Amino acid sequence: MDIAVWLRGLGLERYEPAFRDNEIDRETLPKLSADDLKDLGVVLGSHRRKLLAAIAALHDNAAPSIERASAAQGAERRQLTVVFCDLVGSTELASRLDPEDLREVVAAYQRAVADVIAGFDGFVAKYMGDGVLAYFGYPRAHEDDAEHAVRAGLGVIDAVRRLDVESVNLQARVGIATGLVVVGDLIGEGSAREQSVVGETPNLAARLQALAEPNAVVIAAGTRRLVGNLFEYRDLGAFEVKGLVGPMPTWQVLHPSAVASRFEALRGSALTPLVGRADEIDLLIRRWERAKAGNGQAVLVSGEPGLGKSRIAAALEERLHVEPHFRQRYFCSPYRQDSALYPCIDHIGRAAGIAPTDSPASRLEKLEALLAHGSLSDEDVAFLADLVSLPGSERHPRLNLSPQRKKERTLEALLRRVDGLARRQPVVMIFEDAQWITRPHANCSTSLCSGSGVCRCC
Repeated sequence: MDIAVWLRGLGLERYEPAFRDNEIDRETLPKLSADDLKDLGVVLGSHRRKLLAAIAALHDNAAPSIERASAAQGAERRQLTVVFCDLVGSTELASRLDPEDLREVVAAYQRAVADVIAGFDGFVAKYMGDGVLAYFGYPRAHEDDAEHAVRAGLGVIDAVRRLDVESVNLQARVGIATGLVVVGDLIGEGSAREQSVVGETPNLAARLQALAEPNAVVIAAGTRRLVGNLFEYRDLGAFEVKGLVGPMPTWQVLHPSAVASRFEALRGSALTPLVGRADEIDLLIRRWERAKAGNGQAVLVSGEPGLGKSRIAAALEERLHVEPHFRQRYFCSPYRQDSALYPCIDHIGRAAGIAPTDSPASRLEKLEALLAHGSLSDEDVAFLADLVSLPGSERHPRLNLSPQRKKERTLEALLRRVDGLARRQPVVMIFEDAQWITRPHANCSTSLCSGSGVCRCC
């Protein structure tokens, strides 16, 4: 039985490095206890329980069935985004570090990369010394695998740069490519067994990684097309890539873009005509007329990805463009679920025109100018300034309150802001991707939150 394949079958491939570094083999595995899993870094909760149950099943000779199930999946034709990571200067490190120290450095690097890849639901397919090969789109596919891969690439660069092992400053470089492959065939035997990928995409990712500068993420045209304007780029021009026909356009990914709307970032400002949605638009306009008359309305537009929900919202905005109103757009993100009020923080920052390079004083000035429209008190401004991580001031000092009371006052300030705007003009509030804020808070255990589907306490 291959331990890596077994872990992948359980969906726990993030622990492959720990099992490998501690030389857990097919004979040792059935003897592991809960304390052993703790020492291996397996988090308390579902992961540890799942592993303990799977280990118990080994005693009932269930391991062969797990391996057969993995092999039975067979090869598949998939669109895959391949990420190839490399540790910069590994040859120089090998020449000046003791082999045991080098092993510690490489192990820390591999753990950091694997944790980031797993955090974006990628799959670490292979470790090649100081190289790491990862797939996005296999074995689990998502509509935004290319975006996951690019965000993971940026995360790898940051995580490796922050490592402090043997007083060595580490750097990585990443190449990313997207294309059709055939994936899933099991090749090799024992510890060398792996699931192969056939196609030019892995080779292209490896070539791009070799082209990348230290601490850089380089992507191919196929990936660039899928991630649109979600990121800022530097055009590197076209390169002749060995083994591939014709020059290949390449881009370096600099950082996530300031475009808040995923719909606009992926599709641009030029929209296709809206067809067959007259009834939905008419319903929204009728609700808007009621809201203008003082009878507040809420409409939920739901459906599978790609059905045109954001396009309907854009059409509504086009219809309301000539009417006097305040428009507030909130964008929820799957990458910010650790912050319940992230959509509000993001909205306030965009509405105030706060730039990352602004000084704290300039940011506070812009925030005050924005909130002046809502006729808020100095205390309310202080709470909202704290919400967007601005320091207190003489005019808006922070109050010494408990976290619970501070949260309550912040929510009250947000509501008063909307109320103040609505007294002047009708307000339309649009929440995009609301599914990312309709989940129980990860760290909340109150009865209002657990199992409710909506975290009413956070």
